[in-house]
Amino acid sequence: MVKQQKEEVDISASLSDVWRVLTDKEREILRKNSSIQRFRKNELIYCEGDEPKDMMCLLNGKVKIFKEGVGGRSQIIRMIKPIQYFGYRAYFAQEDYLTNASAFEASSVCMIPMTVVTDLLMGNPNLAMFFIRQLSSDLGIADERTVNLTQKHIRGRLAESLLFLKDSYGLEEDGATLSIYLAREDLANLSNMTTSNAIRTLSTFAAERMIALDGRKIKLIDMEKLKKISRLG
Repeated sequence: MVKQQKEEVDISASLSDVWRVLTDKEREILRKNSSIQRFRKNELIYCEGDEPKDMMCLLNGKVKIFKEGVGGRSQIIRMIKPIQYFGYRAYFAQEDYLTNASAFEASSVCMIPMTVVTDLLMGNPNLAMFFIRQLSSDLGIADERTVNLTQKHIRGRLAESLLFLKDSYGLEEDGATLSIYLAREDLANLSNMTTSNAIRTLSTFAAERMIALDGRKIKLIDMEKLKKISRLG
């Protein structure tokens, strides 16, 4: 893996959620100890088994959190969007990373040493509450996603994934095309199905005129029907 570029930056705009609960002195500490790392498409940000050292905030681009399963099959756990924090749970749990993170496209990530974050947490209950809310929200999403990926049928899982991508990354100027171009394998890994099932179900959705396909571009034509399929599972 090629060494990432580092640079000192003014992160006040990028980390606005955290910035608001800090004092002027704490903001200066955060500013002095933060840096940006840039990652190329498909470049690993951290690996399972690595020791967590930084809290990360995605400034731009897209990042996937994934885990290698049985037989080398990958499962996408989460997709990170700007401005979203990640990479800190393992540190708080006092364990190594249980997942991997890689840049889905060229991405910039703000890195803040967890030792600095911990020092700030000890003196600022508002910051501590911010992370409690973040972790609680992530846990709720993970719980719901676990049920959906294990109990919904293939059509329901794929419809849910398409709607999840729309909510996470939005649509292009035409108001219909997803603003993220996933390989069929990645879409399958996100939906807990085989690549062949993902391809077959996408083709069925296209035949039923719920979506239109153009290479990796996916246009959502009938949003209400996709929501119904996702809801009914």
